[in-house]
Amino acid sequence: PKVGSKAPKFTLIKSDLSKVKLADFKGSKLILNISPSIDTGTCAASVRRFNKEASELENTKVLYISRDLPFAQARFCGAEGLDNVITLSDFAKGKFGKNYGLTIADGPMANLHSRAVVIIDEKGIVTYTEQVPEIVDEPNYEAALKAL
Repeated sequence: PKVGSKAPKFTLIKSDLSKVKLADFKGSKLILNISPSIDTGTCAASVRRFNKEASELENTKVLYISRDLPFAQARFCGAEGLDNVITLSDFAKGKFGKNYGLTIADGPMANLHSRAVVIIDEKGIVTYTEQVPEIVDEPNYEAALKAL
C-alpha cells in the first residue's frame, strides 16, 4: 500500500486458530513484519530484531505475517522465547498478500509473501513501506522504526 493511504483491511489467523482483523488493533501503532516463511534465516532474524525493539515501544504492536501454518509460527516463537510479536498466518487463501501487493508471482517461492515492512499509525494510515528487493536481505530496521 502507498504511504498516506488507509491500510487495506485484513483477517488473519492467530496461533490459537482464532481470527483477528486489522480493526482489532485500532488505536495502536503497528509494525507489519511480512516474510515468506519463519523457517528461513533472514525471516527469523527479522522476527528476533522486531521482538527486541517492540519491548521498548509504547502503544506499538509487532505483527509477524506469513503463509506459514499458525503451529509453525507458534513453535518458532516459543522455542526462541519471543513474546513481543503477534504471529498471524495467511495460510488459507493468501488474501493478505494479494491485497497488500506482496504475493511472489513465480519461482520456487511462488504464492508466498515477499519480505516487507509496513508501518500503520493509530488511525489506520500507512506511514512507511519497504518491500525488500532481495529475499535474502533484511529490511531497513532503522527507517521503519523512525516512521513510528
